[in-house]
Amino acid sequence: MGDFHGPQGPFDIPDVPDFIPRRLKPWLFIFFVLIVQFSGGVYLAAASDMVGTTGLMQEDILMAGYAMLVGMSINFAVMFRLKFRFSNRVGLLICGTILIAANIICANTGSVPVLVATCFVAGWVRMWATFICNSTIQLWLTPVRDMAIFFCYVYLVVDGVIQLSGVATVYSAFHMQWEMMQWIMIGLLALMMLMVVILVRPVKGPLQIPLLGIDWIGAGLWSVFMLCFTFICVYGNFYDWWDAVEIRGAAILGLVCAGINLWRATFLHHPYISFTALTNRNVVRATLIYLVFFTLLGTEHVFEHSYAAAVLGFDETNMIDLNWYVFAGIIAGTGFTYVTFALRHWRYRTMTAIGFSLAGAYLAYFYFFIDYGVEKEMLFIPLFLRGAGSVIISIVYLTSILQGGMHFFVFPQALTVNGFTGAVMGATFGPAVIGEFLRHTMAKNAALISSAMTDTNTVAGYLPVGQLYGSVQVQALVVSMKEIYGWLLIAAIVSVLVIVIGYGPMRPSVIFPKWRTIRKLIRQTVRPLMLRKA
Repeated sequence: MGDFHGPQGPFDIPDVPDFIPRRLKPWLFIFFVLIVQFSGGVYLAAASDMVGTTGLMQEDILMAGYAMLVGMSINFAVMFRLKFRFSNRVGLLICGTILIAANIICANTGSVPVLVATCFVAGWVRMWATFICNSTIQLWLTPVRDMAIFFCYVYLVVDGVIQLSGVATVYSAFHMQWEMMQWIMIGLLALMMLMVVILVRPVKGPLQIPLLGIDWIGAGLWSVFMLCFTFICVYGNFYDWWDAVEIRGAAILGLVCAGINLWRATFLHHPYISFTALTNRNVVRATLIYLVFFTLLGTEHVFEHSYAAAVLGFDETNMIDLNWYVFAGIIAGTGFTYVTFALRHWRYRTMTAIGFSLAGAYLAYFYFFIDYGVEKEMLFIPLFLRGAGSVIISIVYLTSILQGGMHFFVFPQALTVNGFTGAVMGATFGPAVIGEFLRHTMAKNAALISSAMTDTNTVAGYLPVGQLYGSVQVQALVVSMKEIYGWLLIAAIVSVLVIVIGYGPMRPSVIFPKWRTIRKLIRQTVRPLMLRKA
């Protein structure tokens, strides 16, 4: 990705006036990126409150939330072009304005298409604003441009804010109403824009590179494909999968869009995502790892909420307090990865084995200890392990993509693929598979338990029908969860064995090129288009 870069003197941000102390300038942009990461159109932690007041279904809100992830993922392929087209000041003001509008719309609309489209756009500009801030302070975080170090910071912020955002959303809804989180973020975004106007100067580079040569049609088609994939995973159980015309239609539309894009990539000079990015060995490996790993952790979305609410009797505030346990795991996992992977350069195989082992320990804990009387504090260990394992795998395999030996122009395309497979597929595919597995397993176990109750006729004769049915469902849920945890634990053990046996000598060695080098490469690519347009 570039030659080694040594320290280049004291770090400074020319966009920020000198009356701000130099050591405080990076923290200003960290404050901005935290506001941007907290902001979004829909806050999934408030889904139950939204269902009760807007007439929307749980699936509608999930679809909107995941559409934001699609918007964030599809932006990766153009984020460097945006960096060299707009100054930091202009970019942040544009993003802040659009995010404020998105929050207002999502707080007041009951239309699913409007909600999904708004969240998609919000995700796109959210990624843009995040990149503006993070790229500005990159040399402050790692003067030698070591991306393994940089990605530790990125995932600490991104994954950490996901947990803290859930806590803030639920507590604001508990004390006031679910729309309050939107209004809080509107106020913070307005504050950010005011600070940008006062404290960030419109510093421009030597040449503002226009947005020429970008395959916007390809971007739209890939977006539709990703949204169709998300729709199938989110609504599949609701529409009874392939028996429904909606699911079949989404599958056909998604395949057609993907097929058109692959066909266009055979003759376009600069396709939005090229075959080089799609077939890169590290990208394919990361996709397979994400698919297996996040399917193992898909119980997070399917089981944990149901178990805490239906079996343990937790209310919303007690359930969201569990996010603190995951947040602690994220901090520990990021710190561990920083020391071992970024600084000591442990091998990818070693880090992958550790990540999968943590996932296996998470599954084993629930398999052996899941019960009706588990105290909230007892859930610290598995949730801590889940948070640590997921952030380790995310950092390691994002770094591996940058180390894939591809041309720099292909790297943003690979990031788009990585964003889709790691974030969108990770959040939707595993839960869809495990949710369907749970549905069949619960039906089988409920039939067995109710049959046993009827045969013995000891409990059934003393309980009302409604209470008896509820008891059967709760018992079937616990038994089914234990069964599925067991199967997933076996899969995790097998995965660890495959990783340990496999030979992988590669260690992280990823140095980011200088910004002026990137600018020069983009300028050389765009210049013929500018001359042709002139």
